Amino acid sequence: MKKMLNYSVVLFVLTIILLLIIPLPAGFVDVAIILNIALSMMILVTTMTIREPLELSIFPSLLLITTLFRLGINVAEVAARFNLDAMPGKQMAIDADLSSGLINEQEAKERRLKIQREADFYGAMDGATKLVKGDAVMSLITTGINLIGGTIIGVVQSGETIGTVLNTYSIATVGDGLVSQVPSLLISVSTGMIVTRAVSEGSLNEDISKQFMAQPHAIMVSGIAMAVLAFIPGMPVVQLLVISVSLISGGYYISKKMEEAPYAPGMAAFPDAGMALEPQAEAAASQTVSEDEYFKDVNNVYTLLSVEPIEMEFGYSLIPLADESVGGRLISRIVIFRRQYAQDMGFVIPSIRLRDSSGLSTNQYCIKIKGEEVAKGELLVDYYLALEPENLEKEVDGIEAIEPAYGIPSRWIRPEDRERAELYGYTVIDPLSVMVTHLSEIIRQHAFELVTRQEVIRLIENVRKTSPELVEEAFPNLISYNLFQRVLTALLKEGVPVKDLETIIETMIETISETGLPVRDFDGIIEQIRVALKRTITRLYCEDGSMKVITLDTELERTMAGSIQKGESGLYLALQPDIIQSIISQMAEQMKKFNGLTQSPVILTSQVMRIHFYHLIEQFYPKARVLSFNEIANNVQIQSIGSLRLEEARNRM
Repeated sequence: MKKMLNYSVVLFVLTIILLLIIPLPAGFVDVAIILNIALSMMILVTTMTIREPLELSIFPSLLLITTLFRLGINVAEVAARFNLDAMPGKQMAIDADLSSGLINEQEAKERRLKIQREADFYGAMDGATKLVKGDAVMSLITTGINLIGGTIIGVVQSGETIGTVLNTYSIATVGDGLVSQVPSLLISVSTGMIVTRAVSEGSLNEDISKQFMAQPHAIMVSGIAMAVLAFIPGMPVVQLLVISVSLISGGYYISKKMEEAPYAPGMAAFPDAGMALEPQAEAAASQTVSEDEYFKDVNNVYTLLSVEPIEMEFGYSLIPLADESVGGRLISRIVIFRRQYAQDMGFVIPSIRLRDSSGLSTNQYCIKIKGEEVAKGELLVDYYLALEPENLEKEVDGIEAIEPAYGIPSRWIRPEDRERAELYGYTVIDPLSVMVTHLSEIIRQHAFELVTRQEVIRLIENVRKTSPELVEEAFPNLISYNLFQRVLTALLKEGVPVKDLETIIETMIETISETGLPVRDFDGIIEQIRVALKRTITRLYCEDGSMKVITLDTELERTMAGSIQKGESGLYLALQPDIIQSIISQMAEQMKKFNGLTQSPVILTSQVMRIHFYHLIEQFYPKARVLSFNEIANNVQIQSIGSLRLEEARNRM
């Protein structure tokens, strides 16, 4: 029985095909006509009540079924051509994902190969449908010739009246047309099905069931409309009432099932990337309870005290981007980013809780770290974001905006203006990519805040699988879990990958036990680890064997070194306020030299001054990286593109 339901749509289409050939009794024809009207009404009501087109993503295939008699060839040909036209946009989306770090080179290569295969497929489909169309047109011409020529020959040769001959040859011609055209019609519909199913991940049966079941009110409205038709004189009352009752009862049943979904206070509106239900959701899932009843149990109140590491809240219009049931791809993109970040940085981003929020405007979203908002953005889901090039020659019409991740001046443009914007030099990004890029940048900036003791222990246990002796020697007697957590946090804060944990642990053992460096000299331990990771650090900021840097002149570095003082919490830089202000002002000018470069801004200092200079500028320029000469591999050519000078500081004074 279940298998029969899974093939219900297939059986329905086969029934339609049989209707073209097999004569049917009048009562059955009435039922078929009523079902056709009811289905059309359901589709109409559904299209008027859905919020986003993707809530009825099966519409192209549904259109093929409901217009089987009119659309055989043309839909397939147009759909194939549309898919071919969309190929350049798909290629640019891959380039955008690659540049934002959402995918690596191998994944980009695989996706490009898939697009190439799709282009070949749809190109072949486009050509094949032209042949099918030509065959169909030729068959129609042949049928017309048979009818006209046969009638003339019959009148001339048989001597019978034209009415008798026309009656005979018209029946024969219709029969011949059915025999020749029905197979062509079936092949054309099959072609259309394959092309229009290109954006679907499930079978047609699954998609139709899921998306129609999500609209119970549309089903009930269609049933009511059928009941009204029963009162029109001459209509088949029995058939109308049976179908009406079936639709109304079916829609009501589905609606009640949806209302009886278990209530879970604070539960996400859609599942997040890789996290189970929240504790309060698990407790409430066993039965349907009101909010007041749920919180009468004091133990349930404690569930409100938990703080999510990362949260993302959406306005009403952005929910479809995250809701997988209507084709939202945000969760899959987050999974890709988490995997890529783990491969690059050696740290696993915790699950991200996704929620809808009535406190945001319909087009807004916000990102929270440990319960506090750290970023907010706004999207126009029916538009594309065009990033302005540095040398803008010609503007494209659109709504002015600022790209949220990097602060680039942009414009929200209509889809039909996309090609023109690209010709003008704009970089065009879809709304989902804008959101994912913003989220990924925020996570990169705040990843160090997400290093918990539990995650540190998990990472150590992962190292134990391959190097048990190393872990036994280090933890917990020589290196405490607290110290190791502080080390990983400090490295991630400055963008240093912690993937090579064995080297980090070995360096800590050597630094603490062999060099006699006290554990309390935390900065000294960090500097030794960075030197041990020089190849990794060099790779991050080196392009074609060259690294562009900003340097400190000798006098400025000497002055800064002389101002280092020792306090209760360790060494610190005690510069005059005017010199500090001058350094910050010079940094603003020097940072502009990295505009247009793919390399992050790098300031090069001595090993003694590195950590102190970093603490001096981190508040003002968190994306700038401060490196020492000892952290750069010997085979790299250092290219100074600017310098910070003490003379300018004195002139400002």
